[in-house]
Amino acid sequence: MNIAIIGASGNVGSRILEEALRRGHSVTALARNTAGIAARAGVTAKNVDVLDSAALSAAVRGHDAVISSGRFAAFKSADVLGPLKQAGVKRLLVVGGAGSLEIAPGKALLDLPDFPAEYKPEASAGRVFLEELRNEKELDWTFISPSALFVPGERTTTFRLGKDALLTAADGKSWISYEDYAIALLDELEQPKHIRQRFTVGY
Repeated sequence: MNIAIIGASGNVGSRILEEALRRGHSVTALARNTAGIAARAGVTAKNVDVLDSAALSAAVRGHDAVISSGRFAAFKSADVLGPLKQAGVKRLLVVGGAGSLEIAPGKALLDLPDFPAEYKPEASAGRVFLEELRNEKELDWTFISPSALFVPGERTTTFRLGKDALLTAADGKSWISYEDYAIALLDELEQPKHIRQRFTVGY
């Protein structure tokens, strides 16, 4: 496929880029500054600010899918959805957050009194983004939430998928590596099973 990745220079975006190349896809790597993205076969790097709707629309035009891996606090859902529609791209996969995942029916991780204050703005913006996506009927979107701890690690290929509830391992830890998360995201891109849905991935 021909894929565009918004935020391709970031921690998660760079792993998604690697996984996409491993599978033989062509990638347009989008970031405000692509200087750190190595030039190689299968990758076209473009400096694009997600808030520049005309530039973003032009950059994603002709792609089979767009993967959004930017920070939610930096832009709103409309900043991505509008340019994709203008460009005629139907498929959107969003690197989500864990804050909106449920720890009990109707109670999100973000709502816990001890949820770290420094992560609240990003987590809150991510929840709003998901709520707005759920009203989106034109694009074939998927919002993929990681587990509570989202960290660099190994590409093990062994993980679990869930829906709206936080996944927790037997030892009580809720986590996923960037590398295995990228596998789950590319699996969904290649064989869609969660169109207009959120799902989560964890160990």
